[in-house]
Amino acid sequence: MTPRDTSADLVGAAPRCTFIPPWLVERVDGPEAAAHDEALRARRALEARSTPTAGAEVATGPDWIVHDAGSTTTLPGTPAREADQPATGDTAVDEAATGIEQTLRMFAEALQRDSHDDAGATVSITVHYGEAYNNAFWDGTQLVFGDGDGRVFERFTRPVDVLAHEFSHAVIEHTAGLAYQDQSGALNESVADAFASCLKQWLLEQTADAGDWLIGEGLFLPSVQARALRDMAAPGTAYDDPDLGTDPQVGHMDDYVETSNDNGGVHLNSGIPNKTFQLAAVAIGGRTIEGAGRIWYDALVSGDVPTDSDFATFAAATVAVAGQHADAVRQAWAQVGVEPAAPTGASTPAEQPVPAGAPAGRLRVERSGGFAGRTESVEVDLDDTVEPGLRALVDEAVVTAPTTGTPPMPDMFTYTFVVEGRAPVIVPEQLLSASQAELARRVLRGGPAAR
Repeated sequence: MTPRDTSADLVGAAPRCTFIPPWLVERVDGPEAAAHDEALRARRALEARSTPTAGAEVATGPDWIVHDAGSTTTLPGTPAREADQPATGDTAVDEAATGIEQTLRMFAEALQRDSHDDAGATVSITVHYGEAYNNAFWDGTQLVFGDGDGRVFERFTRPVDVLAHEFSHAVIEHTAGLAYQDQSGALNESVADAFASCLKQWLLEQTADAGDWLIGEGLFLPSVQARALRDMAAPGTAYDDPDLGTDPQVGHMDDYVETSNDNGGVHLNSGIPNKTFQLAAVAIGGRTIEGAGRIWYDALVSGDVPTDSDFATFAAATVAVAGQHADAVRQAWAQVGVEPAAPTGASTPAEQPVPAGAPAGRLRVERSGGFAGRTESVEVDLDDTVEPGLRALVDEAVVTAPTTGTPPMPDMFTYTFVVEGRAPVIVPEQLLSASQAELARRVLRGGPAAR
């Protein structure tokens, strides 16, 4: 595989899945570093999806390969270990190797699935990505893990459910292909959490009622006031830290968050189907992967879950394949305020015209999404700004740009640019133009952290 430096370009093609929500990345790393990270991952997403023979090439190889990026952003990095080879002594390499072996074994033994594509594709993994990189992601070709900053985050290979979560995004991509926006995006996040929790309990030989239902336990350093990144049994309670803030997830439709940030609140509202899964698993009993996990998987491959599925549509699909557990699954959805319904199509909003003329008034730049789902918003007055070239940059990046674009991918960031009196321009990170990336960097740099 030819090495590629993901910092080489700012234009991408399809959104991608990261573990940490955007508001948490920004709070820990700052907006400028976070914006730069988006550009790197955007380039990688484009390259991953522009290689049509990649799947055929890796299907004939070993079950998995772990690469070492050597603290660079060049992917995939240097091969460090592959299936059937002994441990290397590099903690991150060996944790990734063990984690992918366990994940592949659970999917094969419990769900009869052969790799993420169900055709035996080699799973490509990269560790030691970037310097003090606070994230993990699936980009359409491989799983990528940072080492953490040693201040807030541990290395991302440490909790095995992080790897299982990102691998599950790949499974979702190859099955229902849930669009990473609004309720379908929240379902994408939630299903990845569900299979991650299944693996954790499967390894511990726990039944559903014995599981702790925490996602990312051990990812935060002990100095952080956090039990984990998410709690499927009690959404919104995983952390409460003076620096990070309070876990913003919701667990009931009464609290559903309507927002354009975080790709329509995919990390916020995923708590609703997360809670459903936990309730269904406990009600069904036994091993979660054999009960609720099997049902959720069968729904994914049933053909009854469209890419733009909402909660009610996915709920109906799970009830339809639940067999003797249909009532338990239906009641679990009811407890979070979701009534299962027949699948319905989703409409695409019409593109709004953008009026001509020089940009003036207030400009707002928002960044949302990512694994942690955090949002940052900064406003500037274009009439008062003394920053050279800013208005010309706004004209190129916002005024003449289309207002709609390709939907984002799981755990990738989304930028929203709003000039007073004009339609918002919403751009998934992989589609940022060079001018949009530069505008975001200049406006968000040093801006206040979102609350």
